[in-house]
Amino acid sequence: MKLVTIVGARPQFIKAVAVSRAIELHNKKSVGPGINEILVHTGQHYDYLMSQIFFEQLHIRTPDYHLGVDSGTHGKMTGIMLGKIEEVLLKEEPECVMVYGDTNSTLAGALAGAKLHIPVAHVEAGLRSFNRQMPEEINRVLTDHVSDLLLCPTDGAVINLKREGITKGVSIVGDVMFDSFLFCRDLASRSSRILSEVKLRVKSYCLATVHREENTTDPKKL
Repeated sequence: MKLVTIVGARPQFIKAVAVSRAIELHNKKSVGPGINEILVHTGQHYDYLMSQIFFEQLHIRTPDYHLGVDSGTHGKMTGIMLGKIEEVLLKEEPECVMVYGDTNSTLAGALAGAKLHIPVAHVEAGLRSFNRQMPEEINRVLTDHVSDLLLCPTDGAVINLKREGITKGVSIVGDVMFDSFLFCRDLASRSSRILSEVKLRVKSYCLATVHREENTTDPKKL
């Protein structure tokens, strides 16, 4: 089976590596031809600390295709990605396209697959913020409605899909980000020196991550 995996943003690299490791394990145990995964990086995140560092630290193999779509408005970026991903799919002729999460890369990959009548698998299907002002929410909803396999992390995600009339092809598979967390926790415990570098003691600090545009572009919210 040939599978094309579409990634392009930092969270997708982290999630996809967990699935890729599972595919490698499956192939080692399989008596048949197994799964041939073709990795496509759209280029949406291109800064070293947002892209390449994850490939190095998580031991992700070099993408088979790097599309270099690294800037522009949401519409322009998605449109260029759509055209370039379509070219890859026409060349590779996969039996499935897999996309992750809620970025422009996610939507472009899902649309390209759907328009070519290639089954689309959406990892993290059914998640909703219920805020249509967020571009990610638009990407989530549209991707789910063109996908054939909706791979949900939670019961709540399944309920969200049912409310939208999507019940076919829906499965609860767990959270791949948690799988990556377990892998990275062990990796960090062996190699990270961050606490000593920033002079922190164990359990003596709090960690917050703030990354949504709605939170970072408004000084009052931030």
